[in-house]
Amino acid sequence: MIRNIIIGLLAVAVIALGYWGFQEQEQKQVLSINAENNYQRAFHDLTFHLDQIEDELGATLAMNTRRQLTPALAEVWRITSLAQAELGQLPLNSLQLGKTEEFLYKIGKFSYQTSIRDLDKEPLTDKEYETLNKLYDYSHEIREEMRESQAYVLKNGQRWLDIDKELQAATTEEPSRNLVVNNFEIMNKNVEGYSEVEWGAGLTSIEDLNGELKRALSGKKKVSKEEAQDIARKYLDLGDRAAVHVADTGKGLEYPAYSLVIDDPDHETNYYMDMSVEGGHPIWFLQERQISDQNISLNDASNKAQRFLNENGMENMQLIDSKQYDSIGMFEFVYLDNNVRVYTDAVMTEVALDDGSIISYEAKDYLINHKERDIKEPKLTLEEAETSVNPNVSVMEDHLAIIENDLGDEVLCYEFIGTIKDDTYRIFINADDGEEEKVDRLERAERVYDFS
Repeated sequence: MIRNIIIGLLAVAVIALGYWGFQEQEQKQVLSINAENNYQRAFHDLTFHLDQIEDELGATLAMNTRRQLTPALAEVWRITSLAQAELGQLPLNSLQLGKTEEFLYKIGKFSYQTSIRDLDKEPLTDKEYETLNKLYDYSHEIREEMRESQAYVLKNGQRWLDIDKELQAATTEEPSRNLVVNNFEIMNKNVEGYSEVEWGAGLTSIEDLNGELKRALSGKKKVSKEEAQDIARKYLDLGDRAAVHVADTGKGLEYPAYSLVIDDPDHETNYYMDMSVEGGHPIWFLQERQISDQNISLNDASNKAQRFLNENGMENMQLIDSKQYDSIGMFEFVYLDNNVRVYTDAVMTEVALDDGSIISYEAKDYLINHKERDIKEPKLTLEEAETSVNPNVSVMEDHLAIIENDLGDEVLCYEFIGTIKDDTYRIFINADDGEEEKVDRLERAERVYDFS
């Protein structure tokens, strides 16, 4: 009797295990099909949108009226944004597609900045038409590679999950023989020449921050590794007892820089810092450590951050934003030039609220943009500029400020900080012509969740 019961229980267990395994297998198959469908959709949409980019760029070359040119360039920007997103959805992480991604980004940026420009006042220059021609040629090359890949995928029933497995298993000694993978690599190689494209005057903001930083630091006196050690100790106020390890950052950055690891005996941890070789400027630093309970207020922490900037040569910096995340205070400062806030010259710092130590710092924007400026008087009065503010906004504060507009130009604005219902906005009105240059919704204070 007992034997029969045991046999029965075992039989039920085997059936249940088999059913569970079947369910698991079925679920994996469903997930696999969904993933493959998403990859296929992204791939075919990408091919379609690369087709459209070439078509739209070709059409702009034939247009003779500015009325048509502006919406056409805006359409190029929209389609390029879609293509960028679709490229990012494909399982191609192990491929070097940086040049293709950068190329799409710059086409989008160029077309966007040109489309929002008043082409009646500033028509396209001959160089910009030449740029459009080159972009058209490059987009044609990309389209050809993608079309061949698409035909191969359709003819051979190629699955992206198989391509992903092949890429994961591939080694540098044995390059992939898959035509789709090879075409992506060829496409990336072909657009390397885009760096020779003349993007036109006033579009320097297309360049990435590293390129801008390279130009800002170029020509300054170079510092040795020993000098970099001394600068780091002084910057962090650690004294001679702190050991500093210095290494070159390698070829990943466009500007020459050192990577430093600085011992912090007080907290039994390290600071990590990048410092430019030219000029010896700390570009950023970070300390990762366990922050204890809060002992100082956010206001006291902001004063410590302000004092840190003053002691390191950044005077006339005004605090414009502060936030608290658990026991860390985050502060944004901008340069104050004759009572005008210069938003392009910004510095970010973080302060630990347990003992007030500076735990992170980032100054790329300040290093790139800070300079002496001849700021003209605004043509509009404050009252005249305020008439351009949405009447639903209750204005609480106002300032004069310099910001960088969408064309990459610095413009003098009236800054209005106001509220609509529970939201606070920062609105910049051009101080010369009353145009609304920029509107930012300021973040609300972070909610603190207590799960104890």
